[in-house]
Amino acid sequence: MKRSILNRLLIGAALPMLVLAAASACAQSFPVKPIRLIVPFAPGGGTDITGRAIAQKLAESWGQSVLVDNRPGANGTIALEIVVKTPADGYTLTMITSSHSVNSTLYPKLSYDLVRDFAPITQATSQPYALIVHPSVPAQSLKELIALARAKPGTLNYGSSGTGGFSHLAGAMLASQAGIQLTHVPYRGGAPAMTDVISGQIQMLFSTILQSNSHIRAGKLRALAVTTSKRSRALPEVPTMSEAGLPGYVIAGWYGILAPGKTPRPIVDRLNREIVRILQLPDVVERLAADGSEPVGSTPEAFGAHIRDEIVRWRKVIEEAGIKAE
Repeated sequence: MKRSILNRLLIGAALPMLVLAAASACAQSFPVKPIRLIVPFAPGGGTDITGRAIAQKLAESWGQSVLVDNRPGANGTIALEIVVKTPADGYTLTMITSSHSVNSTLYPKLSYDLVRDFAPITQATSQPYALIVHPSVPAQSLKELIALARAKPGTLNYGSSGTGGFSHLAGAMLASQAGIQLTHVPYRGGAPAMTDVISGQIQMLFSTILQSNSHIRAGKLRALAVTTSKRSRALPEVPTMSEAGLPGYVIAGWYGILAPGKTPRPIVDRLNREIVRILQLPDVVERLAADGSEPVGSTPEAFGAHIRDEIVRWRKVIEEAGIKAE
């Protein structure tokens, strides 16, 4: 009887070590088949550019295909709904963006929990938004724009890619911190909003640099500030919001990579090491710069903490502004 109990105790103690050893052995041979990287938005945008750059280098490094699968819709939530149902073996990954941290509050009935149901791999990039105005707007700086808004409350319109998107929240934060009234005009994506600010149908927009840089260079738009704490290498002559007169105003968009929540840690670590290495390659850095993005390459723990912090931050902004999903 005592021997039987002892045997069970020994087996119970050894089991976790055997599982860990098996997972480690699996990670050493990973990958042995193609990987699918789901991108939650349409081809051609910043998330897609970043995902394809990483996928190409992973395929070259590991000798296995990395298939980019664009699954746009519902502000990026459709892709995550697909991934959360896939096997947690490292062979299905998803790109996510800063918008997903907003979705956690904006859509309370999501079928997944962004923190509980996914394994963070790494934050891939960080990028600013640019506050742009139509040339007809009589403001050459952020301070002049704020003064104009105070002189004519509610007459300045700003577009966005949709209710609850980062371009919407950026405008809401500007209005709140500057104490001004701005009229929000939501669009079904960044492209139609860009079209209308170029034509003068709306006066201003918080835009990605990928979308706006060529129009700024052509004189069709005027950039007043970027939203990150440091100036963008893509627009070095444009001040930050803090430099331009609104201290403490910082918004950084970002992209990252997740796996299903129960993916074995050795596989998470192997993916993390390789993707972080890829993000520092000179040709990848150059490719990301087209989006105004800068590589990050964080640990899984740091990325997980960043996601949690972003959810808390944007929940406060959404609740204070009374923003509701359409």
